[in-house]
Amino acid sequence: MEYVLFFHVLAAFMLLGTVVVYSAIVLGAPHDTLTATVADRLWDVGGLGTLVLGIWLALDDYDILDGWIIGAIVLWIVATVLGVRSRMLVQDDGAVRGQAALFHWVRAIVVLLILYLMIFKPGA
Repeated sequence: MEYVLFFHVLAAFMLLGTVVVYSAIVLGAPHDTLTATVADRLWDVGGLGTLVLGIWLALDDYDILDGWIIGAIVLWIVATVLGVRSRMLVQDDGAVRGQAALFHWVRAIVVLLILYLMIFKPGA
């Protein structure tokens, strides 16, 4: 199961990579559509990897209905929805940069909350 945990953590780094790239974008770093597209694909692959491999790990070592696992899944969904909205606003040239930044920074906080749940497993 160590290899599953390895790929789960690797997928989580992909999510963090997306947060870093979008942080640079909303802070005004020069970027093109390829930059955002790469970040979006990192989120897509990393998100699927964290969800599938995380559930696999939970089924092996924990109860899938543990509060911290349910909380992480809910937060994962929230982060994905916020990311989609941020992605749409960044791609829209006429979008107010502040709105894209707001959705991004809230997603970044949600990702940190997921990381907290994964590290400390409250209630486990």
